[in-house]
Amino acid sequence: QVQLVESGGGLVQPGGSLRLSCAVSGNTYSTYTVTWYRQAPGKQRELVALWGSGNIPHYGDFVKGRFTISRDNTGNMVYLQMTSLTPEDTAIYYCNQDVFWGQGTQVTVSS
Repeated sequence: QVQLVESGGGLVQPGGSLRLSCAVSGNTYSTYTVTWYRQAPGKQRELVALWGSGNIPHYGDFVKGRFTISRDNTGNMVYLQMTSLTPEDTAIYYCNQDVFWGQGTQVTVSS
């Protein structure tokens, strides 16, 4: 059974950093097909980061160079390193692969 499990969220002050993790199990898809999304209260879910053609990372316009998507060599973990966080980054962050979703991890940016 396919499972995606996010972790690493929490409360951070503006300007701070967090690294989110997505543990992927139960399938043989490449982790280059894993995508990060987020959903803020009262807003639609939006794309944060993915690997596009040629496994080149692409990011939502709001990222502006602050986030980095990566994966480990085992092929089981995908990460989202986030820096220079602002209150507007407060949301539940999800990883997605094909039709499968994790439960999300809450990121709250507040002083």
